[in-house]
Amino acid sequence: MNGSYVGIDLAAQPRRTGVAVLRETGEGALLEHVGVGADDDALLDHLEGAAKIGVDVPLGWPKPFVDLLTAHAAGTMTAPASTGGDWRRGLALRATDLDVHRRTGLTPLSVATDRIAHPALRWAGIEARLRAEGLDTRRDGAGQICEVYPAAALRIWGLAHRGYKGAEKGAPRAALVDALDAQLPALDWNGHREQCAAEDDALDAVLAALIAREVDHGRAVPPPAEQRGLARQEGWIWLPREGTFPLRTDAAG
Repeated sequence: MNGSYVGIDLAAQPRRTGVAVLRETGEGALLEHVGVGADDDALLDHLEGAAKIGVDVPLGWPKPFVDLLTAHAAGTMTAPASTGGDWRRGLALRATDLDVHRRTGLTPLSVATDRIAHPALRWAGIEARLRAEGLDTRRDGAGQICEVYPAAALRIWGLAHRGYKGAEKGAPRAALVDALDAQLPALDWNGHREQCAAEDDALDAVLAALIAREVDHGRAVPPPAEQRGLARQEGWIWLPREGTFPLRTDAAG
């Protein structure tokens, strides 16, 4: 472990993909790199040697959805009792999506039915490359990769978690960066603060790196024992523990 953490805000296209590298220092942590516009090769270069990598994208698909597609393709699908909303929701959301909603009230985008599937497909290809190169890509977060959700983390940390994304949201995004700066005196922005205020992809990559550090330091919630097998297929969103805050070791977080 070299004390570096990588955060990736993965988009379907490289031009909107943010990546941040956070490195431990004696007094806190330094943002060694923040950039937007990373292709697959650039991402792999940044991931080399990282202690933990936080990826803001679904790492897998709901098992019931995968099972349905397999049966549908084979022509062996059993007719459901109803094709109503409850049945469709059971196919659209992963176990971790439901857990995030229970904990925070937020519902992650459905990788089965929403446009988030496009970056998820890109990640599936990247995961295959990483696995071929020997990285531990277990989707439950037990290896080098962990799935993160910046908006939910911000909510748990008591910070603004909505209304900061988009070119027209510069003012609320700058306010969020100011709030983070005030709460994170041990974080050295290293000249990247203005970029995070200007680009939400950069800011989310930094948040992903901070969450990855929380996971590595044992301050995030793992999948419960009864869901670990499912999480290895579907992925698991690692949320910070209540009462914790990045780069703090005191009882308040």
